[in-house]
Amino acid sequence: MTALRQVGYRLEAGVVWAALALVRRMDPRAASNLGGAIARTLGPLLPVSRVAMTNLRLALPELDAAVRRRVVRGVWDNLGRTVAELPHVPALRQTAAGPGWEVSGGDILRAVVARGGPAIFVSGHIGNWEVLPPAVAAFGIPFSSFYRAPANPFVDTLLLDLRRRVLGVGVPQFRKSAAGARAALAHLQAGGYLAMLIDQKLNDGLAVDLFGHPAMTAIAPAAFALRFRCLVVPGYIQRLGPARFRLVVEPPLVLPDSGNRRADVATLTRDINACLERWVRARPEGWLWLHRRWPKEVYS
Repeated sequence: MTALRQVGYRLEAGVVWAALALVRRMDPRAASNLGGAIARTLGPLLPVSRVAMTNLRLALPELDAAVRRRVVRGVWDNLGRTVAELPHVPALRQTAAGPGWEVSGGDILRAVVARGGPAIFVSGHIGNWEVLPPAVAAFGIPFSSFYRAPANPFVDTLLLDLRRRVLGVGVPQFRKSAAGARAALAHLQAGGYLAMLIDQKLNDGLAVDLFGHPAMTAIAPAAFALRFRCLVVPGYIQRLGPARFRLVVEPPLVLPDSGNRRADVATLTRDINACLERWVRARPEGWLWLHRRWPKEVYS
């Protein structure tokens, strides 16, 4: 790293730290409202919103242009809230009202605890996905997860420290890489819990239908689960309001056992995508439609 780039990275990290420190001083609901207002005002004006509109036309063709614009505005609102809520996540707890979360499917998590690991949780960038780790950890299931490291190593350290405070316990986090995949396998083999957000494009993944169109999808959740014959538990965070959420946990998926591993990986990956599609159809504004999820020809 050159000295000039290091200075730039440190300045950028300082801005991120100052912004997080500022919203941390606010009431979590006020911070959420501020982040949502800024993002839903500016976000739709950015070029990346055209990607979201294209995605919506492809995935939900029954929506007219006006509805798609409202959904995109809602996507930005949710993203702005999620960012502004981030410094408050370590202090949030399960509660019947106010900032925090409620739970649907707690019995499923208690059954996972009774059975023990390994187990895999699959989710997506829905609602405030940063609430998922502490909400599940509250049941005695502190899980590790994969993450995409920012280019700025100082911002990376800042965010990792924040996520460690969120969980309150030391569990490994794995970079999205071959080395990270090997470390995650070892973690599962030792009886650990692993969570994966399965809704981003992976160029070397498997083409599996999502909203009726082939989407390159990571096979790691299915491959890991079939290797260890462990539980695959779907779940996501539903936004109920500013800094107010519901953890929704669904019964574990059935693991196929046809004797053909390649076919079983494809079947389980399709089942995982089907969960994601069902969640997104129910509340399309809660999903991060801003990335190029389908083949590049869609966006030309």
